[in-house]
Amino acid sequence: MGRNYTSATMFVLLGLTDQKDLKLFLFPVFLGIYLVTLMWNMGLIILIRMDSHLHTPMYFFLSFLSSIDIWYTTSICPRMLSDFFRDEKRISIIACATQYVISCWMAMSESCLLAVMAYDRYVAIRSPLQYSTIMVPALCWQMVGGALGTGFLGSLAQTVPCFNLDYCGSNIIQHFFCNLPQIIVLSCSDPFITQTITFLEAIFVGFGSLLLILLSYGFIASFILKMSSIKGSFKAFNTCASHLAVVILFYGTALSVYVHPNSKNSKKQDKLLSVFYVIFIPMLNPLIYSLRNKEIKDAFKRIMKRVTHIV
Repeated sequence: MGRNYTSATMFVLLGLTDQKDLKLFLFPVFLGIYLVTLMWNMGLIILIRMDSHLHTPMYFFLSFLSSIDIWYTTSICPRMLSDFFRDEKRISIIACATQYVISCWMAMSESCLLAVMAYDRYVAIRSPLQYSTIMVPALCWQMVGGALGTGFLGSLAQTVPCFNLDYCGSNIIQHFFCNLPQIIVLSCSDPFITQTITFLEAIFVGFGSLLLILLSYGFIASFILKMSSIKGSFKAFNTCASHLAVVILFYGTALSVYVHPNSKNSKKQDKLLSVFYVIFIPMLNPLIYSLRNKEIKDAFKRIMKRVTHIV
């Protein structure tokens, strides 16, 4: 049968809030957080690249985690900040698809990379003498490539069928960025394929990565408990503490956003949790790794000494 409707070519983002006073308060706050996120993550990447003492697998993976956080927050924050000054927050379907494919790519890649980093910590604690022979540069690159490749293919697999659906009714996205659950509900065609792909990817990529992390930390915990030295146990746990904190933040917030019963207040809750997920976590990750990390502090002091000598 022929179609008797015209598919929408534009979406309208509802945004965070319509209250002008709240906008005036939130804009400088979120702009400051975004700039701090960029500076802290870029600074960490540069520090790791410049200091040879940090040329280890753990910091190699950490530099890519910072890169992912930069891309993830940049795919959403600049558009969100500019929307504070727009009465009607129109976005083309192409721009919306681009924003979603990048943000989804980075989120899925981060999930996989956190699993890789958990395995790296397991090897470091379980086999410290063989660590350098196991975690060779070629393997590290393959792991990072696998994480980024999985994230990219996964994001494409969601984005292509989603944006090939017909959107002929309401075009208002009940969010401040293009997020698949809020987009699918606007479709006037059957979203079964998109929903099935999204569900399978959540199981195999999201929960699969979480399972690998839990298994790695299960082995780490059993190994630490067998240690006779309390000092050795504390040192082993301390090497995992930062990564474990990042994992809890990432998965705790993600599960809160995507796994909860629908209710009248769920849309507001989604926005608040998404703000934390999109804006705060990319800023907190480098802080968590840096504040209690003696190696990073020492590397920063060495770089500062070089700079002062040059000046």
